[in-house]
Amino acid sequence: MSSSVRLPRSARRQQLLAAAQEVFVANGYHAAAMDDIAERAGVSKPVLYQHFPGKLELYLALIDAQAEALRQTVNDALRRTTDNRERIHNVLSAYFGFVDRDGHDGAFRLIFENDLANDPGVRERVERVTQQTMEAVADTVAADTGLSRDEAELLATALTGAAQVAARWWLSNERPMSQADAVRLLESLLWRGISNFPRQ
Repeated sequence: MSSSVRLPRSARRQQLLAAAQEVFVANGYHAAAMDDIAERAGVSKPVLYQHFPGKLELYLALIDAQAEALRQTVNDALRRTTDNRERIHNVLSAYFGFVDRDGHDGAFRLIFENDLANDPGVRERVERVTQQTMEAVADTVAADTGLSRDEAELLATALTGAAQVAARWWLSNERPMSQADAVRLLESLLWRGISNFPRQ
């Protein structure tokens, strides 16, 4: 079926990515078919192939878009305040909000729990977003505490790693408590540790 509306290229690309995300999250990479994605988007397969030459390219573009969204969310969370406890709260909220975005859009699972994790392109993208979010937190830690870069990155890895792993646990266990309660609990734990490093 072809779309009756001619969209600008960037809008069509966003439409195709949104349809692909629904199909990939529902079926996994290997079981997803380009036919299904074209049908979900309401376009012909040739239109889909005009934008993405194959299923892998489409999947990588989708991971790129979601990884950038997560990176930007964490950066925004850090910039919103100069209070470190609030920063911890905001970073945790950023991860949990990304997990729970729009209810169940699956963006987090697409990045961190996909069935193509061994593909070099996928692995490189996941490692890159993990590194970028850690570095953003490390920049703040280093500036605030005067710790060396290595020390700041170690602390930042612990903070972002805890946020990521805890958010994945919360999601996979079907949200056993509210997002606010989960964030508050983790914030209490992490703040108790990071507050031992006084600001300069």
